[in-house]
Amino acid sequence: MADKDVEQIDERGHLPGPWWADLGTWGAVALIVFGGLAAAWAFFRLPGTPDEPAVGYYGAAKVIAIGLVIVGSALLGRRRTRQPSGGE
Repeated sequence: MADKDVEQIDERGHLPGPWWADLGTWGAVALIVFGGLAAAWAFFRLPGTPDEPAVGYYGAAKVIAIGLVIVGSALLGRRRTRQPSGGE
C-alpha cells in the first residue's frame, strides 16, 4: 500500500473529562447538598437504603468530597484573580 493511499489523521484520542468537570460553583454546591440529603436518607434508613449503612455513607461522602473540591478550587481561582500582580 502506498503512503498516499493511507489517510493521515492528526487527532489524538482524548477522552472526555470526568462528569463533574463542568459543574461550576453552583453545581458543586448542589452536589454538597445532595450528598447531605443522601447521608440523611441513609441515617434515617428510608426506603432504598442499602442493608449496610456504611455503603450509603460512603457514597454520600464521595459526592460531598467532590463538591467540596470543586468549590475550593473555584474559590482559590477567584482569590488568585483578585490579588494584584505586584504582590505585597
